[in-house]
Amino acid sequence: MKKILLLGSGELGKEFVIAAKRAGVYVVACDRYENAPAMQVADECEVFNMLDGDALSAVVSKHCPDIIVPEIEAIRTERLFDFEKQGIQVVPSARAVNYTMNRKAIRDLAAKELGLRTAKYFYATTLEELRQHSREIGFPCVIKPLMSSSGHGQSVVREEADLEKAFNEAMEGSRGDVKEIIIEEFIHFDSEFTLLTVTQKNGPTLFCPPIGHVQKGGDYRESWQPFTIPADELRKAEEMAAKVTAALTGAGIWGVEFFLTKEGEVIFSELSPRPHDTGMVTLAHTTNLSEFELHFRAVMGLPIAGIHLEHAGASAVVLAKGEGEAPQYNLADALTEDYTRVRIFGKPVQHVGRRMGVVLCYGDADADTTALRDKAKRLADTVL
Repeated sequence: MKKILLLGSGELGKEFVIAAKRAGVYVVACDRYENAPAMQVADECEVFNMLDGDALSAVVSKHCPDIIVPEIEAIRTERLFDFEKQGIQVVPSARAVNYTMNRKAIRDLAAKELGLRTAKYFYATTLEELRQHSREIGFPCVIKPLMSSSGHGQSVVREEADLEKAFNEAMEGSRGDVKEIIIEEFIHFDSEFTLLTVTQKNGPTLFCPPIGHVQKGGDYRESWQPFTIPADELRKAEEMAAKVTAALTGAGIWGVEFFLTKEGEVIFSELSPRPHDTGMVTLAHTTNLSEFELHFRAVMGLPIAGIHLEHAGASAVVLAKGEGEAPQYNLADALTEDYTRVRIFGKPVQHVGRRMGVVLCYGDADADTTALRDKAKRLADTVL
């Protein structure tokens, strides 16, 4: 029996573990706090700070996994190269994780080495550097930590007077020990979409139908599939996704994010080397295999006969409105409506604005996604 060590045990990790357990794989789930969502369905768990390289190595030595699956950014990622040298498979690869866990590395790879169209950008470690680069970028601009998740520390700055506040928020919102920020040109986009891209050990790169999404403060709030995009623009996005994932190497699913402008220009935004939060819409069986099942098959080297659309669907997150432990959920209102599913993540503590679950609504493959989106958002507001 293969053994997987999962580094990061949030809601995405939980669904991956469920996919792995259905195939009889042993999973050890790790996170910095007890009773994290994926720990609730795994065989074993470990609680430790994954930025502590020695602690990470100790856990790897203890469990001797066949495969290490990183699911968060806050990991001492350089140790992954050592584990690969020991013969342990790192998903998708140690190179990919090291590049994509840091916005500086992935942005430079995409823009400078691969020549992909991205927003204009600069880096800064001091407020004065930020002020200088903002004059070159112009306003509005986007400020982000180099290492973060769920939109922490990200803001849109519309005038120079707001730079200091944005700088402090970016530094405070940074995960890990990387204290540097990126300032980006604000793209006046018409929409955003995610292209879930699957790289295989023994097969071609595959693409899921594109997923539209809405973010607030850099954090996912809703998504829908399919996202309507002209064939030429979709082909350009697929070419860019294939190019960057090939450069990063390895097998697994990647969440590749793009902007689409009103003029039809496709602009590379970001990339995650793992299941993507916007891809939770696939839990509504929009595609024949969910993003978590696709990730598992790619990780294990199992065949993927094809990816095709089965339903139109929409997801909307359930946000905590208060603080406290052991949150209580109301499922009855949402479940009175047909073609609806609710997935509670199982986070033991709620904070205002924290993602605690997701509502999924679906219909026929040609159903109106606008109506599905409205339904999912309305029902999500009744759950907590």
